[in-house]
Amino acid sequence: MNELKTLIQKMFRKDCSECTNEELYQALLTYTKKLLSDKGYQDGKKKIYYISAEFLIGKLLSNNLINLGIYDQVDEFLKENGLSLSEIEDAEPEPSLGNGGLGRLAACFLDSIATLGLPGEGIGLNYHLGLFKQEFHNHLQQETPNPWLAKDSWLIPTDVTYMIPYRGFALKSSLYNMDVAGYHNKSIRLHLFDIDIADETIVKNGIDFDKNDILHNLTLFLYPDDSDDAGRKLRIYQQYFMVSNAAQYILDEAVRKGCTLHDLADYAVVQINDTHPSMIIPEFVRLLTEKGIEFEEACQIVTQVCAYTNHTILAEALEKWPMAYLEDVVPHLVPIIRRLDQRMKEKYPQKSVAIIDDNNLVHMAHMDIHYGFSINGVAALHTDILKTSELKDFYEIYPEKFNNKTNGITFRRWLLHCNHELTDYITSLIGDDFKKDGFALEKLLEYKDDPEVLERLLAIKTDAKKVCKDFILKNTGVEIDENSIYDIQIKRLHEYKRQQLNALYIIRKYLEIKNGHKPSKPVTFIFGAKAAPAYVIAKDIIHLLLCLQELIKNDPDAAPYMKLVMVENYNVSAAEKLIPACDISEQISLASKEASGTGNMKFMLNGAVTLGTMDGANVEICDLVGKDNIYIFGQSSEKVIEHYEKSDYNSRAIYEEDEEIRQCVDFILSEELLSIGQETNLRRLHSELVNKDWFMTLLDFNDYTKVKDLTLADYEDRSAWAKKMLVNIAKAGFFSSDRTIEQYNKDIWHLR
Repeated sequence: MNELKTLIQKMFRKDCSECTNEELYQALLTYTKKLLSDKGYQDGKKKIYYISAEFLIGKLLSNNLINLGIYDQVDEFLKENGLSLSEIEDAEPEPSLGNGGLGRLAACFLDSIATLGLPGEGIGLNYHLGLFKQEFHNHLQQETPNPWLAKDSWLIPTDVTYMIPYRGFALKSSLYNMDVAGYHNKSIRLHLFDIDIADETIVKNGIDFDKNDILHNLTLFLYPDDSDDAGRKLRIYQQYFMVSNAAQYILDEAVRKGCTLHDLADYAVVQINDTHPSMIIPEFVRLLTEKGIEFEEACQIVTQVCAYTNHTILAEALEKWPMAYLEDVVPHLVPIIRRLDQRMKEKYPQKSVAIIDDNNLVHMAHMDIHYGFSINGVAALHTDILKTSELKDFYEIYPEKFNNKTNGITFRRWLLHCNHELTDYITSLIGDDFKKDGFALEKLLEYKDDPEVLERLLAIKTDAKKVCKDFILKNTGVEIDENSIYDIQIKRLHEYKRQQLNALYIIRKYLEIKNGHKPSKPVTFIFGAKAAPAYVIAKDIIHLLLCLQELIKNDPDAAPYMKLVMVENYNVSAAEKLIPACDISEQISLASKEASGTGNMKFMLNGAVTLGTMDGANVEICDLVGKDNIYIFGQSSEKVIEHYEKSDYNSRAIYEEDEEIRQCVDFILSEELLSIGQETNLRRLHSELVNKDWFMTLLDFNDYTKVKDLTLADYEDRSAWAKKMLVNIAKAGFFSSDRTIEQYNKDIWHLR
């Protein structure tokens, strides 16, 4: 550590013990960036370019130190000088480059690509203000900018620029790189494109700004509000900016390596992460034909290079852009898209597989499927639904293209970094092979009947709960009990994820306590989620949760037995405190609607037990851990799909026929909650549940209640619960993103 000590003295002309946390962070940033650069970068003739609208990378300092293999040395050096690495990390701004599972998955994948030594790069946009910073005022979500860019950061400026054409003007891009460290291996790069004239000062009144001012707003926000035409067109401007830069960069790099363009597939494979980067297909065709390649060959080249990952079956998430929007924004792509569409219509005339439909909407996923060589889902159930239902007509045309790649998480971030105590204990039991080979965790099963090991796991969980308790107090002002059961639901706020189902259960427990039925063990219900600014019902659900938080906190009958806390501005840093502390992992999406989920994997890796539906990767978790080590409830995906096909689900009938359900739903409009909250929001949510309930909350409520009560009761047998914890940890190895990326490479990318 002499080099670090010398650097600190050189930068600040004082000993490290005299430096502020901010100064020490700047020194560690400089030190770590140099080490990453010195270690070198993965390269090869053929490279994977992972293109994604978001990369939710989280804070990088500790993760990079772990991957470089020097975390312990740096931590010890700082402790010797009376300093704390975790406190220093608090000075690090969290990059505002992602939102939810899609972006976190992309970040995990880059970590695994680097760790496995594969030549690859990520490509995205350098958002200045992220999605938004969430603040709570009057029990309502308010959105404010979330700036993170600083003079000194992990970003590395380059001299790479491209001109990106639009209708009537062109924009000059600038490329910034960010090193992604492989675990005990070389790095790869995340390429983030930006415009130098982006102007954060145009944002006023929360996150409002002139959506038509493309010259200054293009890279300000991730997923700008698309509730009007200007917002939807801005998303097209952003997506085209991302893919045009990506396509030009990829072609340039391939040519430098000796590519003739005719053999581009020997040099590049592009993974299209969801539909946001779909326009790279016509953009590649445009660039290739401009370089003299015939249209038909250009189509063949693109189809050999591009692969598509589908992340959802939700119709609103499968992007469809009006042709009129594309004509306004990228008119030079319109004739290409029309030719791509006509080419497929001549082969496959059925309307269900058209790229351009009868309403002149361009289906981006359809373009990806026709002009990609691989189409993958992200969990076994999800892929089966794509084949048999949502994309059935495509599967019948291209059965050879479809494959499954169950998602994964990087254990470096979600165990080694966020749960040092558990990591060290696992290492003491089975060695450190699991840090590179997740399946090595199965060696823990040898200890599932060892009372000393089980007791230690419970003690480690309690320690994590104490850390979480301190974080919750600082974030929300609510004091929770580390001896209570921590029941946690943290994920994007969406009706299909059914935070409202959890809220109705909390109402039921509250009413039980008010009626004199006191639980034997206190429960702390923890939520973390952002709702899209224009998603009214999602924001109403947040309002209900915040009102319940206030009600329960101030009720002397309920407060000793239950707490509800809603974490403000939930992000990766918050997740790193919450996930190690969780007892019950809430994975309660409506069966068939969650493509995979990755929070479920992070929780099980850290010893939480899943309460969930047979949806997404929950199905595979259940298969791995066995039904004794997971709590499953709710309708099957087949039954749910059947309800949608028949349009026979009637939430009002359930509401009217079931007195207990009616009592819980009507409590939303009780005097107690109306005295705290806004009647407009609460009444709208009540009406939504009674009259629509598109994601069948009421259908699953009774079974959820029964199984959740059983889960809480089973927690009382501490030894049996600890055994469930151990089995979940031991079986989490399958969900390593290293395994996922190995499968991508073996079946799709063929890099080596």
